[in-house]
Amino acid sequence: MQRHFDQELDELKKYLFEMGTLTQAAIFKSIEALKKLNAAAAKAVITDDKIIDQMENIIDEKCLDLLVLRQPVASDLRFIAMSMKISTDLERIADLAVDVAQRVLELAGKPLLKPLIDIPKLTKLAKQMTDDALNAFINKDADLAGKVILLDSEADMLRNLIQMELIDEYIAKDCSSARRVVPLLLIARHLERICDHATNIAEDVIYMIKTDVVKHHPEKIN
Repeated sequence: MQRHFDQELDELKKYLFEMGTLTQAAIFKSIEALKKLNAAAAKAVITDDKIIDQMENIIDEKCLDLLVLRQPVASDLRFIAMSMKISTDLERIADLAVDVAQRVLELAGKPLLKPLIDIPKLTKLAKQMTDDALNAFINKDADLAGKVILLDSEADMLRNLIQMELIDEYIAKDCSSARRVVPLLLIARHLERICDHATNIAEDVIYMIKTDVVKHHPEKIN
């Protein structure tokens, strides 16, 4: 019976990892669409989001079945409960990738104001934090989860730099540039929110492993 339960938990991990992989791909594809102002690629990100939504539903159903049928306790109970929360964060990350794609559609057909420098940096950080948070969950690695949480301030800093440059160098000097600036401002916000959700996952991982509540308390991270 325990062996079968362990197999079910492993299957749940695989679904979460697959959902995370699809979510990572959505982030990457949305920014590639931005770099090339490719409307077709942006629309593909929006369409593919349905698959990630379906995966969230599958994971939730599996978690509920395990809770009802297996009545897990202690670490297994925390793992299943956190799996449901993490699938929600992954789905919201994917939604934010869709938001980026929608901003690309607003920009398509117009030249970019400037070469993209800090937005790709923030994208790379968002992907790294999401990937590390998921790996920390799968491998029960509290140290890796802690590193993800500590990166969140870097994401905030990059978002602020992007906002300051776009506002000070463009909108403040030429109000007519707002139509091309606002979508970029929103993209920076979407990417920073992705980092927030990765941080949520990392906080849940630490709670799952150590039962330590570090939300809003990064000073508790060893």
